[in-house]
Amino acid sequence: MRNANRKVSVLLGAVAVAAVAVPVHAGQSPARSQAGDAAATASALRFEVASIKPNKSGSMMVSVHLTADGVVISGLPLHMLIREAFGVSNDRLIGEPNWVNSQRYDIDAKVDAADAPKFESLRPQQQWVLMLPLLQERFGLKFHHETKDVTVYALVVAKGGPKLKEARPGDAYPNGLKGPDGAGPTGVMRMGPGQMTDQAMPIANLVRQLSLLLGSTVIDKTNLTGKYDFTLEWSPDEEVGPMIRPPGGGPPPGGGATSSDSSGPSLFTALQEQLGLKLEARKEPVDAIVIDHIEQPSPN
Repeated sequence: MRNANRKVSVLLGAVAVAAVAVPVHAGQSPARSQAGDAAATASALRFEVASIKPNKSGSMMVSVHLTADGVVISGLPLHMLIREAFGVSNDRLIGEPNWVNSQRYDIDAKVDAADAPKFESLRPQQQWVLMLPLLQERFGLKFHHETKDVTVYALVVAKGGPKLKEARPGDAYPNGLKGPDGAGPTGVMRMGPGQMTDQAMPIANLVRQLSLLLGSTVIDKTNLTGKYDFTLEWSPDEEVGPMIRPPGGGPPPGGGATSSDSSGPSLFTALQEQLGLKLEARKEPVDAIVIDHIEQPSPN
């Protein structure tokens, strides 16, 4: 799949809408793998031109557009940029100053024209890796790794088996996702308040979205290797907060088993009832990123 025109839009604290999600491969330690990828990728490929400006729109909308030769970002909090560059959830970032959660930026970064075919051939998470050298050069980022015991969630198959519909080979979705009104953005995945819709997507994509919603690491223990079509619906109030939760905030109180909105199930319950999957909390040592230094960006 070509990377041009992939777009993610997020309304902070309320709703996340994505045309294509950024996957994390099950079984990897994203912080270590992406940091390792950064050295290899940056040695061969880097953003040659990058404009970084404070966002002064007053809007809470975030837009991330992966183009054929770079990325165009609008209104992204620095914390979210750091998180995606390392490929980790909030609970694996330590030592960020408070201002990284509130300071939002517009970024237009491009590789050299001769390197555009290489950039376009990268997986999305490899493209995000190119942000690490940019963070180091323009924001003075310094960091190190530490092992940290955290509560992680293992995604497993619930009793009774999975209820996912496997996508049929050859299926195409030329008109993109369809919402209740019959409309939708071009792409294969959409997320709104209390709803997630995937078409022909691997479990790794679901794992990534659950990690972002909960603000905690989610690992795939389902052994499901196909691509699936599904819609997941839950009480939307659970996602407010963890999407922009301060680093080190930990998992939702009580494991998220109960929602204050009685109109629908919690995310945990919806997963089991609608998809035949279950989240199990467990303590595990994980690779965490400790931020030693970061500052306001240098001028363009």
